[in-house]
Amino acid sequence: MPTPFIMPKMDMDQEVVTIITWLKKEGDRIEKGEPVVEVETDKIVSEIEAPESGILANILYHENEEAPVTKVVAYILKEGESADSIPVVEKKVEATPSKPEEESKETLTTKSGLHATPLAEKVSKELGVQLEQVSPSGSRVTRKDVEAFAERMKDQVVPRVSVPATPAARSLAEERGVDLEGLSGSGPRGRIQAADVPMQSQRVIPQAGLTSSVPLAGKRKRIAERLTASYQSTPHIYLTVEVDMTASESARKRINALAEKEGQPAISVTAFLAKMVAWALGRHPYLNASLQDDKILLSEDANIGIATAIDDGLIVPVIHSANMLSLREINTTLRYLTKQARAGGLTANEVSGGTFTISNLGMYGISSFTAIINPPQSAILAVGGLVRKPVVVDENDTIAVRPMMNLTLGADHRVVDGAVAAAFLADLVKALEAPELVLY
Repeated sequence: MPTPFIMPKMDMDQEVVTIITWLKKEGDRIEKGEPVVEVETDKIVSEIEAPESGILANILYHENEEAPVTKVVAYILKEGESADSIPVVEKKVEATPSKPEEESKETLTTKSGLHATPLAEKVSKELGVQLEQVSPSGSRVTRKDVEAFAERMKDQVVPRVSVPATPAARSLAEERGVDLEGLSGSGPRGRIQAADVPMQSQRVIPQAGLTSSVPLAGKRKRIAERLTASYQSTPHIYLTVEVDMTASESARKRINALAEKEGQPAISVTAFLAKMVAWALGRHPYLNASLQDDKILLSEDANIGIATAIDDGLIVPVIHSANMLSLREINTTLRYLTKQARAGGLTANEVSGGTFTISNLGMYGISSFTAIINPPQSAILAVGGLVRKPVVVDENDTIAVRPMMNLTLGADHRVVDGAVAAAFLADLVKALEAPELVLY
């Protein structure tokens, strides 16, 4: 019996991968444990190894196609087996062509009293035809009547107007007092349709020509799907605070002076934040949780994901057990993960298991923003840039220039109430404005 080559699942909420390339072709000899196909998820590019030795056969999903996880993508033939022994039920089934939409027995009546089928009305809108202009072949206007009318009218030209437009569009333009000159047509070869005619007279400036297009596919497509699902299904609440980073910047400056003497890399703002966030998460477990199957799962480890921009999108490498690491260890881990992310060398473990995410856009001059929660996590922290500005620093209304930073927490309202989110932010602000609290 041929061995099914099953696409493994690399993440708990993963449904598909995109085939980048088959490293072996049908008929090639492959060995167990040998990389056979390269695939891309919304997080990483991985090589999938052969589960058994044999001859690769019946590849079901090819380059740039999406393949479902936990399903058969090919077969491996052992000695003496042939392609004829591959189970037919497991083969990829092509979608059967959909049948043309049938006319409904239902009849609608237009304002002018004309009877037509719902499908006729739908097709008339698509073709830019007014139903009132169509003569029915029977007791009501049908789809075929509309299509026949559009076919007869498509080449008609009104001599006094040089702009290409359907008769219906011309009629509407005259009725509404709209000049067809300057309108952008959505029909074939830019022909103006009835739907292109605005309600009132206006001149439309033609848009610049499209020079290129990029398909929404692969990693970008899955990022779009995940974030869309999160935004639509998760009730986000947002809370923003302004933090005086004077003490944190002073502490970071002293630490970096020591690091320089020891030949160690400087501590980044994001690493410093991650350390403080890990401390605050220990005091507020519902911000370090996930909602799965109507259960709130509280994590003991603060696995902090750091949203990282790469050439083809966004990836979130994870600093595992950040609550158990020193600031230097967090900084070293973050530098390594960032380097691997930009080189495309992250492993599945390095992008999995996150319980909280930090997204820092301060280096781009962004002062404040909101971020979409990375499912199934319950919260995400959006970090703005450091801005020196005058602020009141005491009860005597003393004004001083301080480095200020905006932090915006996005939380899943199903898991976290506003007061709980506010308490987390309050503790995080305390830690950043008095870093010695983390040592206490």
